[in-house]
Amino acid sequence: PVEYKNRDAKALQVFSQTHIDSIHVVKFTQFLFFTQWQKLKQYAGSKQIQLFGDIPIFVAYDSADVWANPHLFKLDENKEMTVVAGVPPDYFSTTGQRWGNPHYNWTVMAEDGYAWWVQRLSTQSELFDLVRIDHFRGLESAWEIPVTEETAINGHWAPAPGAELLTAIINAIPNIHLIAEDLGIITPEVDALRHQYALPGMKILQFAFGGDDTNPYLPEHIDENSVVYTGTHDNDTTLGWYRQAESHVIKHLHQYLNQESPMMPDALIMMAFETQAYLAIIPMQDILGLDSACRMNTPGTTVDNWGWRFKWEQLTPSNVEKFLIAIKQSGRLMHG
Repeated sequence: PVEYKNRDAKALQVFSQTHIDSIHVVKFTQFLFFTQWQKLKQYAGSKQIQLFGDIPIFVAYDSADVWANPHLFKLDENKEMTVVAGVPPDYFSTTGQRWGNPHYNWTVMAEDGYAWWVQRLSTQSELFDLVRIDHFRGLESAWEIPVTEETAINGHWAPAPGAELLTAIINAIPNIHLIAEDLGIITPEVDALRHQYALPGMKILQFAFGGDDTNPYLPEHIDENSVVYTGTHDNDTTLGWYRQAESHVIKHLHQYLNQESPMMPDALIMMAFETQAYLAIIPMQDILGLDSACRMNTPGTTVDNWGWRFKWEQLTPSNVEKFLIAIKQSGRLMHG
């Protein structure tokens, strides 16, 4: 209803009174969740386990954020989107990706020192020890597509405040530990922004092979201010990747390892451990040696994702011992 969409004060008051019991249930449920989460975080911290959060750069059009703060987004007088976010055509997609999220109205956001962003990141820093900003390059410039376009072809790069925004966030939350998801179309300007704030970037070993010696994902090019992964939730499992990779990728990998029949995924896991990256992250599917059937997510698809679940009985004592030794030998054991 338009009166709710436009946040008509009288309509919201009547709704709140009519649905007061349901609203209290939601509030109490949220109270329980955040109370339990903080206990979980404290317990994890006592065991020297850090929680790593991940936030998308954009929010959904039908989110509470857009509903409560329509002036912070590029909407028309009817609060409808005029442009949407996405990424341009590339090697993987001839039409690009039209995500459909509203773009930020950076001019308005700047007026109060990016308070919405500061509040958003402040909340995340309370929930997590480390926070990854997905699509970090969008803080430098983001692909803007007219809402009437069905694909991402006819978009353009719209500038974002970058340094001004990050300065506001870091000044307000000096202890926040940010990670930049710097995959995809990364320009010198995006790299410069990340380096200006010494934010760790991401290195994916599944992307390292099949090209030449200048590939930035090869272990020798991974510096300390990096987070290295065998693969992320958007990749196939390492075993699945290895079984389906093109012949020139496999040839390069074998030459690099100087092995014709490497043990996978263990070889790539050890490679990650032995890089200079300050943090190495290994998906549980790789620890367990699982194939493509256990892949977490396939980007650009909406079915059969995020369904895999870990069960403790899958982790055998021999597997635990094997990786404990590997972590110790690589100097990555934090305690014990």
